[in-house]
Amino acid sequence: MRIAVTGATGSLGGFVIDNLLEKGIAASDIVAIVRNEEKAAELKARGITLGVASYEDQAALTSALDGVDRLVLVSGSEVGQRIAQHTNIISAAKAAGVKFIAYTSLLNIETSELALAPEHVATEKLLAESGLDHALLRNGWYWENYEASIGAAKATGKFFGAAAGARVSGAARKDFAEAAAVVITSENQAGKVYELAGAPALTYPEIAHAIAEVIGVEVEYADLSVEEYQKVLEGAGVPADFAGLLAGMDPIIAQGALYSESTDLQDLIGRPSTSFVEALG
Repeated sequence: MRIAVTGATGSLGGFVIDNLLEKGIAASDIVAIVRNEEKAAELKARGITLGVASYEDQAALTSALDGVDRLVLVSGSEVGQRIAQHTNIISAAKAAGVKFIAYTSLLNIETSELALAPEHVATEKLLAESGLDHALLRNGWYWENYEASIGAAKATGKFFGAAAGARVSGAARKDFAEAAAVVITSENQAGKVYELAGAPALTYPEIAHAIAEVIGVEVEYADLSVEEYQKVLEGAGVPADFAGLLAGMDPIIAQGALYSESTDLQDLIGRPSTSFVEALG
């Protein structure tokens, strides 16, 4: 069984490859799909085959996937470009004869109003229309997404947001990567949909407390308006457009977009999900 992983030099893709190796998949049976061969030197040194192809080059993707049986399609990181990129990858997988795809989608996608959701919805539709066997890994929030808040917390003693009342069912990237490795190496996964949520969910004040535990100083949650929060993000160096995107998501998060009582993640990995403090400590 030959398994390919897209985004292999990224954090999630890299963790997926680590887990495949830990599960006894031979390095020679893993194909790392990368855009930059130099950045993948460490993977190559471990005996992993490199499939060098940009998301924009369908022919190169098809060549890179030649002989691959199963594909972990890690969603692209470039918001706004992912539909075109994922279209090329799925088309290439079909042309290359890939038999099964596991795609990293988004938690609660069927009801989510997050700005990240439409591209995931479109990709799930592409997979449904492709005729390829596939499973959907609807990933929740990474605790690592809050790393950028640690510097501000050290400087101000505050964790800023605009999501009072939110509960976030987060987990560590390595948890979601392990779940992907389990699904891609298991049989009878076609048609499966996994809502992958960490537990216990944390409120924003509880996240502030967890940050305090990580950095060793008292931190409190400061609930702001979306406009105020955007200004805080811009003051921290976040580009205005992206700051607006992030701040605008918080009221939607407050409505439950990142909360779920699903135990799919824990069931797949066979252990509790990683806590905030463990992930960032």
